Amino acid sequence: MRIVTVNVNGVRAALRKGMQEWLDAADADVVCLQEVRAPEEIVQDAFAAGWNVAQQACEIKGRAGVAILSREPLTDVRVGAEALGEAATDPAHTGRWVEATVPSADGPVRVVSVYVHSGEVGTPKMEAKFEFLDLMTARMAALAAEHERVVVMGDINTAHTQRDIRNWKGNLKSAGFLPEERAYLDRWIEAGWVDTHRTLVGEQDGPYTWWSMRGKAFDTDTGWRIDYQYATPQMAASASAARVDRAASWGARWSDHAPLVVDYALGAR
Repeated sequence: MRIVTVNVNGVRAALRKGMQEWLDAADADVVCLQEVRAPEEIVQDAFAAGWNVAQQACEIKGRAGVAILSREPLTDVRVGAEALGEAATDPAHTGRWVEATVPSADGPVRVVSVYVHSGEVGTPKMEAKFEFLDLMTARMAALAAEHERVVVMGDINTAHTQRDIRNWKGNLKSAGFLPEERAYLDRWIEAGWVDTHRTLVGEQDGPYTWWSMRGKAFDTDTGWRIDYQYATPQMAASASAARVDRAASWGARWSDHAPLVVDYALGAR
């Protein structure tokens, strides 16, 4: 089962810039999208050919939005407050969480597409990020208790360690690399969740998944690894390969993020 996560930075713009060509070649079974930033009917129409779609748009127009694309039918779809609890009804928390079950011959797989707030030190945006991370952490604990095979994936907007951000020294007090943010990722791993990308590629710098569109960040690989696939131990044990589909050049990019692709050795249905 090939599972992909990618922040598309606006699905309509991504499709215009070449996302469909990448998708056609990716040979993915499941693709989780973040920052879709489009009404749900547009997403349904865009992926009507060959995909089953579960999604939640943000109540604030032009922001957030998450979706799951699956070659196989999706069941037990839950979005936002239905999964995270009543506290997730705040409009700023909508369009950030969708989960569903995908079948495989080895048993059902619960997949989640999540988009965490970017945060801004000393502002309500930072408070909203911590609120959402608390909701997310509680739901992850429930998922791990309910299902053997789970993958929670998406743009977490946090680099976990110095290996995950090129200019870590210059960002020690920046949102996205604060100790308080990174501590959530520590807690997930302590609870048994496996960062499949890091586990498969080992201890090295990167590979990064996001680069600013400004300046020479992409050309110099001055990036951040902020997109993850966190799996339960049984699911992680089947992870066999991981890669970042980094564009060949700055001009070939269709998002400021690159897709994170992980293969899991599960039998086809």
